[in-house]
Amino acid sequence: MSKAPMIEVPGSTTRRAASAMGSGPRANEAHGAGSAQSLDDAAPAATHDGKTLFAYVGTYTPHGLGIHRFRVDRATGKLDALEPVQGIENPAALAIDAQQRVLYSVSEVRQYNGTPNGSVSAYAIEPGTGALRLLGTVNSQGAAPVYLSLHPTGRFLLVANYHSGSVAVLPVASDGTLGEAVSVQAPQAPAGAQHAAEGVPGSFAISDHDGPHAHAIVPSPDGRFAISTDLGVDRTYVWRFDEASGALTPGEPPYVAASPGAGPRHVVFHPNGRYLYEVTEEASTLVCYSYDAQRGVLTLLQSVSTLPPGYQGTSFASTILLSHDGRFVYVANRLHDTIVQFGIDEHGLVHRIAETPTGGDYPRVIRFDPSGRFLYSLNQRSDHIAIFAVDQASGNLHFTGHYVGVGSPSDIAFVWA
Repeated sequence: MSKAPMIEVPGSTTRRAASAMGSGPRANEAHGAGSAQSLDDAAPAATHDGKTLFAYVGTYTPHGLGIHRFRVDRATGKLDALEPVQGIENPAALAIDAQQRVLYSVSEVRQYNGTPNGSVSAYAIEPGTGALRLLGTVNSQGAAPVYLSLHPTGRFLLVANYHSGSVAVLPVASDGTLGEAVSVQAPQAPAGAQHAAEGVPGSFAISDHDGPHAHAIVPSPDGRFAISTDLGVDRTYVWRFDEASGALTPGEPPYVAASPGAGPRHVVFHPNGRYLYEVTEEASTLVCYSYDAQRGVLTLLQSVSTLPPGYQGTSFASTILLSHDGRFVYVANRLHDTIVQFGIDEHGLVHRIAETPTGGDYPRVIRFDPSGRFLYSLNQRSDHIAIFAVDQASGNLHFTGHYVGVGSPSDIAFVWA
């Protein structure tokens, strides 16, 4: 494969684009401020074709109670607490089916039914109330599942198991219930470097570079491939996906290597399907790839720090989020406790625009509401969610002044019901 020309971007670490695999050429992986009206039981419910918008928040127990349920005020973004679903341990990641009938949740544990694995549960969403009813629970086929995504066909659920380093595919029945895994992959590789080569001076951002630790898995937009990240071995894997059976098989090449010690964490495809963006945890970088949809090949374009120029010390980048129109990408920094906004140009490259304090400590996840008018920062160590309005023209964030107290929030998902 021919090399791309050097691309110069101010404030970025730029490398020549190259594919990477074990034996080939090497390269280094969900608004204007709303009104301040209060929302209580007497206020009218926000509706959409007669439906109410609900939010579900996964939490780490015992600070959190399980899956917390809220009614959403569409005018202000505020969340009105309803009765939570208790009894599920560490529901760290959530996913909703396309028909908004079923909520899926992992249980990030290392023992389920006497096995050294975690579990995944399916809940029916009750129309009108948003109440959840357990449909069933299955083995995640790995320890400590931390990520879920649905295949575009809706027939499979993809799971990343952090502590075991495995990824699994679970079949989804027509009623939303889950079957036992039809495909499990646990690639082995040497542990990554203890210190991030691209980290800022003085950083001691070191976590779990002791072997495989799968952190995320997402399907490609056309469903023919899946991309998974492994923080512990500094690799981003590409899998071929069999839509008939749900089987994962290694792509060609099977992975791209991150810079040493970077710790690939989460990825997201651009709406046009031509680019993939990745956030690394230890290096705190935003990495941009071009994506060949026909062959499932990633080609490195750019790597930029998510931390401001001159910053020194430790921080852990966490979540990556694209605006609905694909013009902006946002990354959350833990310890630095900011949300950084980048613009995306016509070539898929990014440039830093602004950063906004999260209003709390250790933002594990940031998500948009369905309209894209509000952004929710789940500040894990502050035990709350901070709500931001999004300026639709500039993409800039403005704190609404609203917090929602939730113990150790880990993920949030929205449903019209």
